[in-house]
Amino acid sequence: MKPYLQVEELTKSYGDRLLFDSITFGVNEGDKIGVIAKNGTGKSTLLRLLAEIESPDSGKITFRNGLRVGFLEQSPLFTQGDTLMENLLAVIPENDHDEWSHEDKVKQMLSQLGIDDAYQSVAHLSGGQIKRAALARVLLGNPDLLILDEPTNHLDLAVVEWLENYLTRQRVTLLMVTHDRYFLDRVCNKIIEIDQRQIFTYEGNFDYYLRRRAERIEALTGELAKVKNTLRKEQEWMRRQPQARAGKARYRINAFYDLKEKARARYDEKNIDPSEVKSSYIGSKIFEAEGISKRFGEKIILDDFTYTFARYEKVGIVGGNGVGKSTFVKMLQGLVPQDSGEWNVGETVRFGYFSQEGLQLPDGKKVIDAITDITEDVVVNGTTHYTPMQFLTRFLFSPADQQKYISTLSGGEMRRLNLAAVLITQPNFLILDEPTNDLDIMTLGILEEYLQNFKGCVIVISHDRFFLDSIVDHLFVMEGNGVIKDFPGNYTDYRNYLKEQKAAEQKAVQQAQNSQRNEPQTQKDSQPKRVKMTFKERKEFEVLTEEIESLTAEKTTLEAIFNSGAEISDIAEKAERYSQLKDILDEKELRWLELSEKA
Repeated sequence: MKPYLQVEELTKSYGDRLLFDSITFGVNEGDKIGVIAKNGTGKSTLLRLLAEIESPDSGKITFRNGLRVGFLEQSPLFTQGDTLMENLLAVIPENDHDEWSHEDKVKQMLSQLGIDDAYQSVAHLSGGQIKRAALARVLLGNPDLLILDEPTNHLDLAVVEWLENYLTRQRVTLLMVTHDRYFLDRVCNKIIEIDQRQIFTYEGNFDYYLRRRAERIEALTGELAKVKNTLRKEQEWMRRQPQARAGKARYRINAFYDLKEKARARYDEKNIDPSEVKSSYIGSKIFEAEGISKRFGEKIILDDFTYTFARYEKVGIVGGNGVGKSTFVKMLQGLVPQDSGEWNVGETVRFGYFSQEGLQLPDGKKVIDAITDITEDVVVNGTTHYTPMQFLTRFLFSPADQQKYISTLSGGEMRRLNLAAVLITQPNFLILDEPTNDLDIMTLGILEEYLQNFKGCVIVISHDRFFLDSIVDHLFVMEGNGVIKDFPGNYTDYRNYLKEQKAAEQKAVQQAQNSQRNEPQTQKDSQPKRVKMTFKERKEFEVLTEEIESLTAEKTTLEAIFNSGAEISDIAEKAERYSQLKDILDEKELRWLELSEKA
C-alpha cells in the first residue's frame, strides 16, 4: 500500500483547551477511514488541519508528492456571481479527457445528487442544495484523497444511499467525519477515534469498532479502579505531617500528582443525561387529522389527509427534499395554517418541538438565558427542583460554558442546548425535525435510548437510517404531490420492501415480454381464424411486430443500465426516453393485439 499522508506528533489547542496531544497516524492508498469522537474534541479541527486550512501548534503533516486532495467542509462557500456550472467546471482537471464532455459530467453528477438545473446562479441555492453542490464539486475534482466533513448532512435518504454506493464502489482513499452509523459501517474499512486527546485506530468497519472499543473501555475502567485504589493509599501518605515524609523520595510525590491526574479520566458514555426528564401525562385522545389539504401555488403538500394518532405512537416521516415534511409537522402544531380540513388535538397533549432552525433567540443572549427565559425553577417529575444552572450541567454545560454567548456555540453545542430547552417543558409529544445533525455518535445513542423509553408520542423527520430504525414503529412516506403512504415498519423494512417490489416488477415485465414473443404463434395454432386481415393490415402487423421487438430490446437495455449501479451519462435524457418507450409500446402492443385476432 502506498502511503498517502503521515501525521506525526500533532498537537492542537484553542486557548487553554487542548484538543489532541502528540497524535500520530497514517493514511494509505485504499484506506476508507471514519473519524469518531465526542462533540468538541477536535474532529472537524483535525480535518481542517489536514486540508491545510488551519495550522497545528506543533507536529508535522506530510503528503505524498503530487497528491490531489479534495475537502468538503461543513459550511462550504461558492463564488456568488457565477452559475453552478461555472463553479463546477473550474474544478475538473484539465487532463481529464474521455468520451464525456465536462458539461455532461457536471450534469450527470448533479442529477445523481438531485439538482436538475446546472445553470442556475449559486446565489439562488438553498442550504441543502449548497451542500450537494459542494459534494459534486469535490467528487468532480477527481482527488486521490477525499476529506469529507459530515457529507450526509442535509441530504435526503435517496441521495445518502447513492453516495454510500458511490464511495463503496469507487477506488478512492477517504477520510471522513460522519454520525451516520450505517454509512460508516458500509463504507469504511478503518476507524480512527479521538478520545482523551489521543488517537485509537481500529482496522475494520463501524461494527468491528464498537466491539473492540467496548473491550478497550472495559479494560480502561478496570485500570482506572486500580488507579483510584492506589490513589487512596497515596493520599493517606501525602496527608501525613511534612516531617513524617521529609526523607521520602521526591519521585513518589510526583507520582502522586500523576495518579491524581489519571483518576480524573472518565470512560463512561454519559456525556449528556436526559434520563430523569420524564414526559407529562398524556391522555387517550392524541390528535385526529380530518381532510387536511395544503398547497403552495402549484405545489401540493397534503391532499385530503386523514389520520388518527394513537397513544405512545412513534412514527418517522421520510421523503425527498422539498416534499413538505417540515411543513407537515408545523401544520400539526398550528405554526402553519392548512388550506382546508381540521386538526383535533387532545387536551392533555403538550408538544415539544426540536426544529431544524434551532433556538430563535435575540443577539446577545447567553446559554443560561435560553433556560431562564423559559423558567427560573426547573421541576422534574413533579417533585425534583433544579436551578437552570443545575439543569444545564446535565447537558454538558459547565458554569463557565453557561456564560458563553449563544452565537459562539458550535453546531453540537447548539443541538444540546436546543434539546435541553425542549425537554425542560416535559412534553408528552415530541416532534423532532432532523435532530441528528451535528450530534456525535455517543450523544445519538443516549438520545435513542431516551426516546425508546419515552412515555409519550414521537414524530421524527430524519435522514439517519440507524436513528429511524432504532425508534419508529411505522413510517409516513411522503411521495410528493400530496401523497402520503403509511408503511408498517422501520426504514430498513421499507427499503427491503421497495427492493422486493422492484424485483417483482422486473420479473413481471420479463414474463410479459416472453409471453408477447410466443403469443402470435400460439394464437395462430390454437384459435380459429376470424375475419382475415387485409393486405394493408398484414403489412402493418409485420411492421408492428418488428417495431415492438426493437422497442422492447431498447427498453430492456435501459432497465439494465438503471439497475447496474454504474454512473450514467445523460441520466435525465435516458429517463425521459424510458418513459416515452413505455407509452409507445402500450399503444403499439394494443394495436398488435387487435390485428392478431384476425390472423
